[in-house]
Amino acid sequence: MLTAEQRQAMDRLNAIGYAEGVRAAPDIVSVTVNDPQRATPGYNFYTSGHATEAYLIDMDGNLVHRWSYDYDKLWPELDVPVDAAGRGKWRRAHLLPNGDILVIHEGIGMIKLDRDSNLLWEYPGLTHHAMQVVGDGTIWTLARRALMIPRIDPDLPCMDDYIVHLDADGNELLRVSVLESLEKGGCQEILDRIQYKDLFHTNSIEVLDGSLADRLPEFAAGNVLISLRHEHAIAVVDVEAAEVVWWMDGDFRWQHDAKVLPSGRIMLFDNRGGGKASAVLEIDPVTRKVLWSYRGTEKDPFYSKTCGTAYRLPNGHTLITESDAGRAFEITPEKEIVWEFYNPHRGGDDLEYIACLFDLVRVDRDEVDGWLAGVRRE
Repeated sequence: MLTAEQRQAMDRLNAIGYAEGVRAAPDIVSVTVNDPQRATPGYNFYTSGHATEAYLIDMDGNLVHRWSYDYDKLWPELDVPVDAAGRGKWRRAHLLPNGDILVIHEGIGMIKLDRDSNLLWEYPGLTHHAMQVVGDGTIWTLARRALMIPRIDPDLPCMDDYIVHLDADGNELLRVSVLESLEKGGCQEILDRIQYKDLFHTNSIEVLDGSLADRLPEFAAGNVLISLRHEHAIAVVDVEAAEVVWWMDGDFRWQHDAKVLPSGRIMLFDNRGGGKASAVLEIDPVTRKVLWSYRGTEKDPFYSKTCGTAYRLPNGHTLITESDAGRAFEITPEKEIVWEFYNPHRGGDDLEYIACLFDLVRVDRDEVDGWLAGVRRE
């Protein structure tokens, strides 16, 4: 039986989330740079901190399609505080080939909507931060749970993270504790770094395809790469064994969005390794050396204290989301900005902030125009 103090502490942990915005709203909105000769063509799909909505825009910033669903229609039975910061925020969304989307309500659950924003299913599993849809249509994501863990703290609850595998209909197939995987893997150095009740704040997940296994056997197909924000580390988990089999740290701090590139390098969003300056890093996982980085310039400073994503585009360009600034931009390998977007939405009681841009991805037109034509006809 939990005491009142323990229950209050658990409620505070469950309420961990993100603000609508933290930077003063700029006068500029939408697309400010678009070099059609060099920018990667396509649509842009994004989520914003101001509402339970996702947007598809063209390269000029014109709205092409919008998805929306009222949070209050979901999960009335869940024991989530009314003022939980995750309410009303779609932390991440994934666009499927037919126009359906998967959505993470931060720290609350996942839903699937069709292209007309009708609810197809819901999973009230306290999902957060990230997801990946793999070839068989199943979904890998992160979940969390506040609970008593006496070996960590005998008096107050802590938040553990879980790697979760769902089928295409949102049914849970597998759940693996990050804490137990670290303990089983003998990762005492990481465990010794625990400072917060939100133990790891795990914030990215990628199912590995085995392309690195010839250099690092731990990167076998089916293992999972995760980012442990609070411990400034990334790790590979053998989910069948529920064991961390590889991990590394470096000069990066509070990082997000770790992924393996086709080159075999790991790319991640380094939030605070440069103090009040962020960076996108490419790291050789064998030598653990940084082989490429983007750190912004004096003219174009670059910093997001929280969140942030980076994607390598097919033409070698990099698409970066500077979340706190409500900004996304595309750079060439030579680090020239060829496309730039500022979130047109606003947050805060007086709409004084630019809404946080949680994530923005470039979508190939061929993947959209089929179902989009159907929407337009209707």
